Parts: sequence; structure tokens; C-alpha cells
Amino acid sequence: MTIRSDTPATLDVAALRHLMDSGSAPRLIDVRTPGEFETAHVPGSVNVPLDLLREHRERLRTHLDGSEREQVVLVCRSGQRAAQAAAALAGAGPVGPRVLEGGILAWQGAGAPLRTGRARWELERQVRPVAGSLVLTSILAGTLFPPAKWLAAAIGGGLTFAALSNTCAMGMLLAKLPYNRGPRRPDLKAVLSRLAQRETTP
Repeated sequence: MTIRSDTPATLDVAALRHLMDSGSAPRLIDVRTPGEFETAHVPGSVNVPLDLLREHRERLRTHLDGSEREQVVLVCRSGQRAAQAAAALAGAGPVGPRVLEGGILAWQGAGAPLRTGRARWELERQVRPVAGSLVLTSILAGTLFPPAKWLAAAIGGGLTFAALSNTCAMGMLLAKLPYNRGPRRPDLKAVLSRLAQRETTP
């Protein structure tokens, strides 16, 4: 586990597997889209999409005590969205949530157990062709209608801001598409029900 003052605490794959094998499995919260979660996820994890988590963070904090008895580990594709979720949940218990270092990519790379379903592109991968297509289209359109070049400038500015702020407006918009919502998008009631089941398990 690595703790730094400017980032949330992290847990690497080996440490997480050790906790799970020792019978001290932490509560796993996967903050990716339902579509990504359906494609592949760590067995036993609960899907709480980042937008839902942000919207209901106060309610969720009360169900995530973050004690040494029950640690909370946040999971996403690479660790970026999980870090944003950790910031949103700051103050949830004395220990606070940890982030799986390297996310699902690291988990898969280590050959750790996965529950899989219908394959979909990850959200980050979807952003690249959409942004690239908009830039290319605006440049080509700019040969006939010069003001169209400003769309390319806006996309470039948006990507720069996304890197500096560690957020992505385009990704958040794409997350709302039916493709990314999966067969059933979890709502707050369903999430709290899953968390309550864990709390009442002896």
C-alpha cells in the first residue's frame, strides 16, 4: 500500500489478492459504467458508476465506514476514475477508501480472477475515436467553412483541461449512452441494498 499526501491511498493487486485469500476481503466498489462492469469485473465487487457515486456521495458515506475491520477499495479501468471517487468519498470513516493501483488492467495483467460478460470498449478508448473524428471533421469542413476550425480548437482545449483537471466531460457524456449503461443501470436503491447485504452478513 502506498500513501501520499496528494493522492488517495492505493492497494496493489498482490495486496488485494492476499486480503481476499485471507478471508479479510475488503468491500470492492467498481466505479466504471455498467457496460464496462458487465464486460469484466472482480468477483464480489459492487458497481457504483462514478456519476451515481458523486450524486449520492453523502448517502453512500454512511454505508462505507472505512474501518480497519472493513476496508473499502475502489476499482476502475486504470485507477483514474477510482481516484476521483476516492476524493468524492473523502471522510468516509477513519481510514478512507483505497484505490486499486492500475485498476482492472493491472488485475487482468496479473491473471487474477475475473467475472466476464459481453465485451465492450472501455470508456477511455471510446473517447479517442470520438475526439479524433470531431477534430478531423472540423479541419476538413474548415476548408469550405473556415470558422469550423474552432471546433478543433475547442476539442483540443477540452482535452488539455481534462488532463490538467483529471476529469473528462466527453467521457461523462459517453457514459450516459445506452451502450455504456449495460442491461441494467444500478440505481441508488439497488446499490444501498447490495451494501446492506454485506453489512448484515456475519
